[in-house]
Amino acid sequence: MTSTLLRAYIISCVGDLWSSKTPLPFAPKIPLAPTNHRFSCGMATKAVQFKGYALTDPSKWNDLQVIEFTPKVFEPEDVEIAITHCGVCGSDVHTLTQGWGESKLPLVVGHEIVGTVTRVGDKVTEFKIGDRVGVGAQRGSCLQCRECKDDYENYCPRSINTYNSQYPDGVVAQGGYSTAIRVHERFTLPIPDEIESRHAASMMCAGLTVYSPLKTHGAGPGKKVGIMGIGGLGHYAILWAKAMGAEVYAFTHDESKVEDIKKMGADHVVNTSDKEFHKDLARTLDILLSTRDVFGDSTPLGDYLSMLYVHGRFVTVGIPDADDTLPPLHAFDLVPNGCLMGGSKIGSKKECLEMLELARSKSIKPWIEELPMREVGKALRNLKNNAVRYRYVVKQDIA
Repeated sequence: MTSTLLRAYIISCVGDLWSSKTPLPFAPKIPLAPTNHRFSCGMATKAVQFKGYALTDPSKWNDLQVIEFTPKVFEPEDVEIAITHCGVCGSDVHTLTQGWGESKLPLVVGHEIVGTVTRVGDKVTEFKIGDRVGVGAQRGSCLQCRECKDDYENYCPRSINTYNSQYPDGVVAQGGYSTAIRVHERFTLPIPDEIESRHAASMMCAGLTVYSPLKTHGAGPGKKVGIMGIGGLGHYAILWAKAMGAEVYAFTHDESKVEDIKKMGADHVVNTSDKEFHKDLARTLDILLSTRDVFGDSTPLGDYLSMLYVHGRFVTVGIPDADDTLPPLHAFDLVPNGCLMGGSKIGSKKECLEMLELARSKSIKPWIEELPMREVGKALRNLKNNAVRYRYVVKQDIA
């Protein structure tokens, strides 16, 4: 048998069980073709299948069914990860309920992923098999634009979301309520040994989403930071801002959370059910970070802006359903103190590495509830009803 035919026979029989970087124990010393190329020796090879809890019927948005799906083609820069944990994010609820538009079905959501590397592509330099890693809300970008080259890949116009995006070949990106995922190494994060997987999971989106604007806008010693909305993201914002050395003001209408908020480290808790909550804080805050994903006309946005010091910044990271908008705003809400308004979208790999180091060095642990993955429907329902303190993480249980 010629070496070419022998090589083809080996690859077609082994399929995707081995990568070209992993030597086969019985193989002759001949170069193997990349495993995303298929050969035939008279018998068709079966495509690799992953499993996941998927939305199949939008009318049953939290009744997810286990399906098999074909992952993206494995490429030289890719890392394949066996998923052990996945956080449950508000983005998952918005997507499953079709609040952000029609989803591509069947769809596996989840973008707060932690697992173990099981395969690496030929061009991967950062990771090896056995490494513990994480993946957040982004799994790809063009890597060529100005944003990508300036470490703003999270703002790339051709960003690929971890789920509900479509690759050029038509494959739909499936998320982390699943057995495995394939991701470009640029969007794969090493998890420090000191951080447990169940804690690291929700850092991949919730943690990073609030860390990025806090870092960008200078949260630290001498700065006064306000946090609107103390849920999954808001509780992380308190933890990070306090660890950065800022004076933290937490804004909530929920009296049942006050003691928790104090334990998280907030220096001040402001009850927004009092209509005059803002008056004693006029021109006090340097940064006001909103994690709320519901606004409506009744939100007194002008009152919040009045609490900002000169050139203070109001930054929103919460994204409501498509039919929800920001409250009415007048120029007089912005001009008197010269305040600035803006938003922030997840974060970059550089920022995520900084965040993980902060969590490691300060021994920061999020407040989470852990469930088996089969109970993700319960977690989603409770999250939608604001009945979680303060983030759900589901653990792998798919056979």
